[in-house]
Amino acid sequence: MTRIGNVLYGAEDVDAAVRFYRDGLGLAVKFQDGGRFAALDGGGVTFAIAGPEEDVTGGEPAVSFKVEDVAATAERLTAAGAVLVRGPEEGPHEIRAVLRDPAGNPIVIYAARPQS
Repeated sequence: MTRIGNVLYGAEDVDAAVRFYRDGLGLAVKFQDGGRFAALDGGGVTFAIAGPEEDVTGGEPAVSFKVEDVAATAERLTAAGAVLVRGPEEGPHEIRAVLRDPAGNPIVIYAARPQS
């Protein structure tokens, strides 16, 4: 089942961004991988912050969708009019691909890496 996994923002300084959203809006930190990535509780949707190493959208905000099969979903989306920007590729925590929808908006699709 596809679901919104997170809303993704890029940031040069993940720690500073976490402090801003945690202290300014009261968002609880769910997970942080140093300066690479952080996930904050947005009250039903995760608000994710990607540092330069993990910024797959070139600094553009994007919605990330959790899917069962990244390659198959990317094929369906491109057949429906999306443009594949990168991937599918293995990230440090998931398999992901970046596309642009027919209106030009970036979206990320991802799935958990298979357990070995």
